[in-house]
Amino acid sequence: MRSTLTRALAAVLLAAGFAATAAMPAAAQDTASQDTASQDTVPWAVSTAANEFGADRVNYSYTAGAGEQVHDGLKVVNNGTAPLELAVYTADAFTRPDGQVDLLARDKKSVGVGAWARAAADHVKLGPGESADVPFTITVPSGTKAGDFLGGIVTSVQQGTVERRLGIRIRLRVGGDLAPALSVEDAHVDYSGTANPFGSGDATLSYTLHNTGNAITAARQSASVSSLFGAWTAPAATIPDSPQLLPGETWHVSVPVHGVVPGVRLSADVSLTPLLTDASGSVAPLAVVTGSAGGWAIPWTLLVVLVLLVLIVVFVVRRLRKPRAGSEEGSPVELPSETPETAAEPETAESETAVS
Repeated sequence: MRSTLTRALAAVLLAAGFAATAAMPAAAQDTASQDTASQDTVPWAVSTAANEFGADRVNYSYTAGAGEQVHDGLKVVNNGTAPLELAVYTADAFTRPDGQVDLLARDKKSVGVGAWARAAADHVKLGPGESADVPFTITVPSGTKAGDFLGGIVTSVQQGTVERRLGIRIRLRVGGDLAPALSVEDAHVDYSGTANPFGSGDATLSYTLHNTGNAITAARQSASVSSLFGAWTAPAATIPDSPQLLPGETWHVSVPVHGVVPGVRLSADVSLTPLLTDASGSVAPLAVVTGSAGGWAIPWTLLVVLVLLVLIVVFVVRRLRKPRAGSEEGSPVELPSETPETAAEPETAESETAVS
């Protein structure tokens, strides 16, 4: 029996040992049709016109009501040594996957500021060192709902198959009730596992931020993952603030979480603080928004070890119960036959008395 238990213990140890083993570029991409340009890489420069809105503005920012018009201007300077002819147009803005704001290409349809703004001229010709002001008007359609809209005015030149562009951002807030709102959508947790049956592993928390309000809003974020019944909580890695998202835009977030205990069912909690920026650049944090997600984290290695232990226990118990040949204990004992035999009755001595 002692040798059997020794073999069982060795099997358990072997199994455990195995298991433990400002003026902005109008475009931000360099492709065959469109080139990111900065004022240091092209022979011309753009700036806001000096007027009743001020001088030396970084970009355009307005508040207007539905049905109202805004009049402003763009200044263009030819810093090169050759004559220059530039196209001028307006376009809606969008947030690129890298978080930068970009403007739609010229052949893309705009439905917001890019459609409401119109430059006084669609081309401008400048000699070396010359400058010109290009007026433009923004007409907010009647019935436009309150909220933030973002676009820009663009100057561009076609060089072969590449369009080089410089533009300035136009931010327009249509008057009315401002309702900033963010939500957490499509959240889920993926657990990558661990070979240590009693250890922790890594997980990846993924979710989508959705600007469901009518204001341009960014988000400050934090998250954590906990195992079954809220035990063993592990904080996610530091999540940078999201870019400013236009109304209706989404932003995908994926963050690693280390030290996650595989407690069969995982629960993730996401906390967002919406950040609202006003026209002056001041940032106001709003009420915290929360979201949650779930995922599975099955401790397969631990389950394998437990199954091995159960099998070993069953093996040992059966081994102990099995009779061994030739052993005194457990060998059948043959009892003597008790077949009765007829016993002779004792003879009774008869005494004879002689009577004289």
